[in-house]
Amino acid sequence: MRAADASASADETVHAFRSRTWRRGPGNPGLVGGADVGVKKIGFLSFGHWRDVDGSQTRSAADSLLQTVELAQAAEEIGVDGAFVRVHHFERQLASPFPLLAAIAARTSRIEIGTAVIDMRYENPLYMAEEAAAADLISGGRLQLGVSRGSPEIALRGAEAFGYVPAEGETAADNARRKTEIFLAAIGGAAVARTDPARTGVSGGLAIQPQSPGLGDRIWWGSGTRATAQWAAEQGMNLQSSTLLSEDTGVPFDQLQAEQIRLYRQAWAEQGWEREPRVSVSRSVLPVTEDIDRLYFGDQGHDDQVGLLEGVQSRFGRTYVGEPDAIAAELAADEAVRAADTVLFTVPNQLGVEYNARILDTIARHIAPAIGWTPSGAAAAS
Repeated sequence: MRAADASASADETVHAFRSRTWRRGPGNPGLVGGADVGVKKIGFLSFGHWRDVDGSQTRSAADSLLQTVELAQAAEEIGVDGAFVRVHHFERQLASPFPLLAAIAARTSRIEIGTAVIDMRYENPLYMAEEAAAADLISGGRLQLGVSRGSPEIALRGAEAFGYVPAEGETAADNARRKTEIFLAAIGGAAVARTDPARTGVSGGLAIQPQSPGLGDRIWWGSGTRATAQWAAEQGMNLQSSTLLSEDTGVPFDQLQAEQIRLYRQAWAEQGWEREPRVSVSRSVLPVTEDIDRLYFGDQGHDDQVGLLEGVQSRFGRTYVGEPDAIAAELAADEAVRAADTVLFTVPNQLGVEYNARILDTIARHIAPAIGWTPSGAAAAS
């Protein structure tokens, strides 16, 4: 059976399952305004680029994969809370996250492991549910899985090359959301297939195996608009607010992102979910503490960028370059950072593990405390 056929056959189980098993309380007002949440967790986000060129410490796919594991180990020792990877297909970047996440899980004990994000157009949601549950079990329940429609890519109809052809009239965004709903039902234990009476003697529903309890509460939707953030809240997913918002209202990026978060929390409260959601934002932060940093980054810091992306006026987040205390002050004033509970810092992975571990250590010691964060694990006592 083709993956697209499997997805279609599972569609009919999704809504009934969610209405039956996803518990909602009588109403949970939560944090619906613009109040500061206080950053509780920080993590790194790696795109896993590799290039066999002068200056690159990451020259092959093997380098990229193994160095990501090593950086996660170093980050855990520093006290950083999360190791996240970006997923891109048909490029010299990280593409198949679950083997990598399982390897990180096997080499660490505390750090959260996750994605930001997986493009659901490329996924069989049932097979992905099996892989996600397996990785989560290996990690002891540390998986934080970000999914979405994905970002602009170099491939023309790349998901179709993988065998996933959208239904007639279905947009890429609709396709990703439909697959996500099937995935959520599958990891929640919904019956997504039927037994064969000729072999089993009975007719009944079958759920994917294995199941990993609690995984459903650790799925995030990567949102590039205010409307999709509200949709994520309606589905009961956490929010990963994109560093690229495909809308522009003329206000600075952090204010636009903070508005998205406010609307998300409001929609979450209206649904009456019993738990508090998590919200993450990503920031590109390059602290300058040594001459080599100045050589690499100089004055690369810039303001927000506004431009057309796939024909839509979009706003891109800025890059922070400079002395740690100056960056700390800027992030402390960032409205979206103040509204989120998790901040992911992108790393220039091609500069190698040692260099990026030093960046993370600088962030942990001199920048993150200004936004309300304290270290976790053994690093807190050091």
